[in-house]
Amino acid sequence: MVERIIRLIQDNADEAQAKKMADYMQNRFVFAGVEKPRLKELIKPVLKETAKEELNWDTIMGLWRHEYREAQYVALEYLKRHQKQLKVSDINNLKIMIIEKSWWETVDSIDAYVGELVKKDASIKEVILNWADSDNIWLRRVAIDYQQKYKQDTDTDMLEKVIIKNLGSEEYFINKSIGWSLSDYSKINPVWVRDFLKQYGDRMNPLSVKIASRYL
Repeated sequence: MVERIIRLIQDNADEAQAKKMADYMQNRFVFAGVEKPRLKELIKPVLKETAKEELNWDTIMGLWRHEYREAQYVALEYLKRHQKQLKVSDINNLKIMIIEKSWWETVDSIDAYVGELVKKDASIKEVILNWADSDNIWLRRVAIDYQQKYKQDTDTDMLEKVIIKNLGSEEYFINKSIGWSLSDYSKINPVWVRDFLKQYGDRMNPLSVKIASRYL
């Protein structure tokens, strides 16, 4: 399947579009130049064939480690179609995806899967707390963001812990994720977020405070 996907990407490559896509991602990745709407259209028949198959990590990692950024996007589409098959032990594979080929547009697609695994087994919270202390900013970002779809089920104790571990950071992507997480939760529980800002606001980056306060 990996070879078939790569051939589809190569056969639809567009050099001019590839340059635009690479520029948008600050030239961190190699693109073939297949925009996402077109890419989804191309791979739809291939992914449909895998619908009844077991989740295959060799397929995911084969795509993830290919030089084309589009291959990583296909890996995420494949994972999305098989997300119900994720097992608690797959947290290690998700970690690999987070720390390899890292950038916001892929990492922010993975955090929801991490969140689903935490729901299946609360013991993974210990893993998340370790990620919140990691030298890898993307693991820390996922630790902060993984509850974004929890809404009223948000574990505020965990949210508070992972944010506190990252207060004082000068990393843009960390400070923005702190703001987003608090902002999203403020739609559900504005009182809790106001109290959090009152208690920790003087230790937070101004960007985090600005984003966190936008719905208050």
